Amino acid sequence: MSCGFESRESYDIVVRGRLSRRYECAFDRVTLIPHPGQTTLRAELADQSQLYGLLNRLRDFGLELISVNRVAEARDGS
Repeated sequence: MSCGFESRESYDIVVRGRLSRRYECAFDRVTLIPHPGQTTLRAELADQSQLYGLLNRLRDFGLELISVNRVAEARDGS
């Protein structure tokens, strides 16, 4: 049972190459942001184990990792 509070962190994960939108369906809570020669995956993750799981899936797809950065919480709608 949940208390109604779920803490999530936002991460920008940059990989080499331009990913198609099909990859968006392969990852839960991930938005693809294309750039020339690379793609940023904006991910909302609950904890470090989800981050490592996502990084492992990127590796399994054979994608080259460029960077991983936590995004500071800048927007709060409540």
